[in-house]
Parts: sequence; structure tokens; C-alpha cells
Amino acid sequence: MLVIVGLGNPGLQYKETRHNIGFMVLDQFCRKHKLAFRKSGKMYRAVSFEFESEKVRFVKPQTYMNESGNAVRKAVIESGITDFSRLLVVSDDINLPFGTIRLRESGSAGGQKGLQSIIDHLGTNAFPRMRIGIGNHFSDAADYVLSRFSRKEQKDVPFILTYAVEALEYFISNGIELTMSKYNRNVLET
Repeated sequence: MLVIVGLGNPGLQYKETRHNIGFMVLDQFCRKHKLAFRKSGKMYRAVSFEFESEKVRFVKPQTYMNESGNAVRKAVIESGITDFSRLLVVSDDINLPFGTIRLRESGSAGGQKGLQSIIDHLGTNAFPRMRIGIGNHFSDAADYVLSRFSRKEQKDVPFILTYAVEALEYFISNGIELTMSKYNRNVLET
């Protein structure tokens, strides 16, 4: 089984914020493939399905961004994952230009507190991740990540989500290395 986690914050007030791009990617995938998340206890929402003969479980932590590791650890254990290469985390990244998709096999949290929480709770940074650039035009990072995309950016978000969903589909079928070489780029520079 593959476990794919989208990071974000629960609640309507956070729904379309920059920090929730991980949730938005998984939601877009689910709309495309007619899947629906269900509550799995108090810590996360999940949907399990088969895609290209691969069993997949999507997870959206409901513990708020900074405590994502609690929910991810629980989901990993409940899914029977012992090989962390079978886990992919989708998150926002303020260090990447808006619209940039960057997949990596492992690495640091890069200041992303949800990723840091997952690293802390799993005791390793050796799991794949997809980072999506949300831009870095801010004076206060905390306010910025919890803000909504600008009107101009909102026009580009559907392209970014579509591209990220294609990358997820490709990852499920082909693994991280091939996906990195095919999908690492800025979606808006075509």
C-alpha cells in the first residue's frame, strides 16, 4: 500500500489558504476520480482506493499543521507501512516560487512545521515529499501561509492543482525517481 498525505489545517476558515495546498491537491484528485474522504477517528480523514493496480490511501490530518506528525504516525501504523518510501507527503513551501513543484526522495523540513512534525514523530526524514511553491512575498510568514491566494494567483491555482494531480498519478504508477525527473518544474513557466 502507498500512503499519500496532504498537509493542511481543518476548518472552513483555512479552506482556501496557502497552507492548505496539500489538502487541495488530494481533494482535486478525489474530484477527478470520484472518491470521497471519510472520517477515520479524530486524527485524520482518509480514503482508500486502487489505482493502476496499486492500493493507495490518502490521508488529511485533522490535528492542525504543526501537529501533523501525530496523525501521520497513526495512519502509517494503521496502514501497515514499514517502508517509508511508500509514504508521500504533499505540502506547501514558502521557499519555492509560486507554482513550482519539487519532488524529493527525502530531506529536511525546510522550515515547514508540518513536515518537521512528521519527521519528529516518524524519527526519520527518509520519505518522499512533493512541495508546492506558494511564493514568498511576505513580511510575516505565519500570516502569509494562512492567507488566501491573491486574485491573480487564484487564476493559476487550478493549473497547479491539475499538474500536481498528474504528478501524483504518475508517482503511484512509477515511483519517486521517475516522477522527479518528469514533474519537477514551475508549472507556470510553460
